[in-house]
Amino acid sequence: MGALPRLQPCPCGRLGPARKPLALGDCCGRFLADRSATPAPDAESLMRSRYTAFVLQRADYLLATWHATTRPSRIGFDAGVKWLGLEVRQHRAVDADHAEVEFVARQKSPGVPAVRLHERSRFVREADAAGCWYYVDGDHL
Repeated sequence: MGALPRLQPCPCGRLGPARKPLALGDCCGRFLADRSATPAPDAESLMRSRYTAFVLQRADYLLATWHATTRPSRIGFDAGVKWLGLEVRQHRAVDADHAEVEFVARQKSPGVPAVRLHERSRFVREADAAGCWYYVDGDHL
């Protein structure tokens, strides 16, 4: 796996204080580069970094951030898919260790119209050494 292109805009679309897109290295890239040293601090950041992992086809990160009770054995990526953007609609803390994030992600496969994935995802923070957040599952809306 090569180094991440740190200065390109982060695929998740998070904006910085000047309302400009954050660079990948200052946003999700730091979580993807070394999850054990820099885990996502909250469920929204984890969801955004997982979107970025889909864009960059980082199955290792997606599996590592998927809760063990619902994690698939492997992840495949469809050839030619272009991710077109992410809109976070709501981030809600259920309690200190549970949260939900509603989002819309858009993608385009070759030869077919673009599609939208509208989901309310559930996340849990484990009491492991780093207190890491994990994706559990989601409901398509």
